[in-house]
Amino acid sequence: MVNILKNNPSDFEGIKEWDYEENFYTLNTEYGDLRIHYVDEGSSNDKTVLLLHGEPDWGYIYRKFINPLVESGMRVIVPDLPGFGKSDKLSERKAYTYEKYVAWMNSWLRNLNLENITLFGQDWGGLIGLRLVVDNQDKFNSVVLSNTGLPTGDYSPGEAFESWKQYSQTVENFHAGGIIKGGTINGLEQYVIDAYNAPFPDDSYKEAARQFPMLVPVTPDDPSSENNRKAWEELKNWEKPFLCIFSEQDQVFRGVDKSFTKVVPGCQNQNHKTLQGGHFIQEDSPEECVKAILTVTQQLL
Repeated sequence: MVNILKNNPSDFEGIKEWDYEENFYTLNTEYGDLRIHYVDEGSSNDKTVLLLHGEPDWGYIYRKFINPLVESGMRVIVPDLPGFGKSDKLSERKAYTYEKYVAWMNSWLRNLNLENITLFGQDWGGLIGLRLVVDNQDKFNSVVLSNTGLPTGDYSPGEAFESWKQYSQTVENFHAGGIIKGGTINGLEQYVIDAYNAPFPDDSYKEAARQFPMLVPVTPDDPSSENNRKAWEELKNWEKPFLCIFSEQDQVFRGVDKSFTKVVPGCQNQNHKTLQGGHFIQEDSPEECVKAILTVTQQLL
């Protein structure tokens, strides 16, 4: 039986740099009511920025993005994917699938009636976010990607990913904060590490974090492979601004940006950059990421 786990508010007490109002959207799922938590700051409907996190972090990773973007006149939306952050968790790994995540986040997105959206997606924020873009093309105006992809399983994900996948399934103590620290070049202060561990008071809350690496399509017949191929066909016709800012030191996604810049029309005439940072670029180069978002939104004036 799959149960829905809710964090105790005390799990997040004392977290620094995260004083934003809580918002929740309730999904009616086969397991019961599943809440998605999100931050919604700023009042502009002309420019909306959707910041999607990946694995094993949560919206906290965007704490250095929100205020600068709001001060630039934007509405900033930062959800926690189900199983992460302040969103509800499911007790069984089998309850999480790539396609369920796409469906859940589509439901959430459409309920908010967002328009004029710029997506910033990193890690799973890209795998899920790009599917949202393709499914809601009238709502999205531009895309900024970092250290992510849209795998179909037709090509090998590489040794670095396979090593991470094996580690994620075999390590006894899945320490989210330590993993994120290891994916940076600048390191993290202890209070930041503690914030990343906060959503996981015990191992029962970590089922999504454990399962995510297993959901990446790595074979051509993966359950999500065909849908991702269809998404690629749509992206080959995407002419709106599409900017890539990947990291030199990301062993998994280094060079993957070329798979987008070569085929997505919106990548033409964009100032794609290679940033100094590890996988979690939001920690290593937050200012550069914010600049990239502002760059594409200014093209929409």
